[in-house]
Amino acid sequence: MSLGDEHGARGEDGGYGGTGQTRTRLPDSAGDVYGGARRGGRSSSRSLVTVVGVVVLLIAAIAFANRGGDDSDAGADGGSKPEAASTAASGERPVKSKSAGIPTGYAHSEQGAQSAAANYTVALGSDGMFNTVKRHEIVQTMADPGALDQLQAGFDADYSAELLKNIGLDENGGAPSGSTFVNRTLPVGTKVTSSSTDAATVEVWCNSLFGLTGDASTSPVTNGWFTVTMKLNWTNDDWKVLQTSQKTGPTPVNGDNPVSGTDEIGKAVEEFGGFTYAR
Repeated sequence: MSLGDEHGARGEDGGYGGTGQTRTRLPDSAGDVYGGARRGGRSSSRSLVTVVGVVVLLIAAIAFANRGGDDSDAGADGGSKPEAASTAASGERPVKSKSAGIPTGYAHSEQGAQSAAANYTVALGSDGMFNTVKRHEIVQTMADPGALDQLQAGFDADYSAELLKNIGLDENGGAPSGSTFVNRTLPVGTKVTSSSTDAATVEVWCNSLFGLTGDASTSPVTNGWFTVTMKLNWTNDDWKVLQTSQKTGPTPVNGDNPVSGTDEIGKAVEEFGGFTYAR
């Protein structure tokens, strides 16, 4: 299965805030729900001093505990620092060049394989795949030479004339007059599921935009969530694609953002460019 397999079955597409207040109430005198006027001045003062003293000691203890280990472990031979989270960026430069507008020239490492998978997923999930000439150029740029013919034939079958007609595009993947065709893939994250020196399997979790803008459109732009699995091979000093597949999700709960008008969506797609993705 390729990235084109599920173009007709896109899924459906926060913040929080507020203030918190802590209200402290001192012990009441008998029968006085408001306190204050009937409380003895000395006992109230002693209670307040006691509370303040406890709070100060607690704050000091927390501060000391948080600081502990910054200096005391500096000269110790044990205590290695915690490893970076699995979702942290590597900091490596993602690519060295571009070919046919697609980032190429990745590092020969797991991080390089993840960067390659993310950027290749963007290209394979773009509107260029609906045009035969552009599609061939995209696939030839990223495919492993040994897998090129099979990948090309698979994608050509996926992006058939029938599919284009059902979407509302012409035979060259063009949108009707007054409309903008939107097909954009947005990687959320990557992970390596297997790897060796010259091979890697990478999963790319993605969000996507797909549809036609315009008042007459019967396929409005929607968003979806899916995960692409990409098998890569190190060949000709770069990571190249052997095979791709995709499955639906993971899909979060839809937010309550108001839906934008078709003109606003079309304008945003034209004005906001994409990125080169790095791991």
